[in-house]
Amino acid sequence: MTNSETQPVPALNIANVLTVLRILLVPFFVWFMLADSAQYSWWRWAGVLTFAVAIYTDKLDGDLARSRGLITDFGKIADPIADKLLIGAALLLLSGLGELPWWITVLMLVRELGITVLRFVVIRYGVIPASRGGKIKTVLQTAAILLYLLPFTPQWPWLSLVALIMMLAALIVTLVTGLDYIVQAVRLRRAGNQGTQGTGSE
Repeated sequence: MTNSETQPVPALNIANVLTVLRILLVPFFVWFMLADSAQYSWWRWAGVLTFAVAIYTDKLDGDLARSRGLITDFGKIADPIADKLLIGAALLLLSGLGELPWWITVLMLVRELGITVLRFVVIRYGVIPASRGGKIKTVLQTAAILLYLLPFTPQWPWLSLVALIMMLAALIVTLVTGLDYIVQAVRLRRAGNQGTQGTGSE
C-alpha cells in the first residue's frame, strides 16, 4: 500500500482555499451593492463582477477537489456554507432594495439555514454532502440572482419576467431538495444509532 493511499488529504489545499476566498468575497459584494443603493452605477457592476467571481470559485474548487482527490470533510461542510452566505447576502440585498419579493427570500433562507443547522446536528453520524439536486438548486439560484443584479434588468420588462420565473423555479427546487436532505439526515441518524446499539451489545 502506498503513502498516497494511507495519507489523509490535508484540509489546507487549493480547493478549500478557494472556498474560503468565496466567503471573504461576500463582504465586498455587500459593500458594493450598498454603495450603489439601487442607483445602477458602476458600484452595481462591481457587485455583479464580485458575485460572478465568487460563483466561479464555487465551480473551480469543486472541479479541483474531484480531479485532484482533494475532497475533505472540511470542504463538504464549508463549501455549502460559503454558497449559503453568498446567496443569502444577495437575496437579502435584493429584497432590501425592493427588487425581489420578501416572501421568496424568507422561504429560501429558512430552508438554507434549516439545512445548515441539520448538517451540524447529524455531523456525529456523518457528513451530508451536496446532492445533485442541491447543485441544480444552486445553479438556478445564481442564474436568477445574476439576472436580478444586472443594472439593465429593471429597464427591460421581459428580462425582469424571465428573472422572476427563474427565481420561482429555483424556489421550488430549493424546497424539494430541502425535504430530500431531511430524509438523508433521518436515515443517517438511524444508521448511526443502530451502529451504536450494535457496538454496545457486543
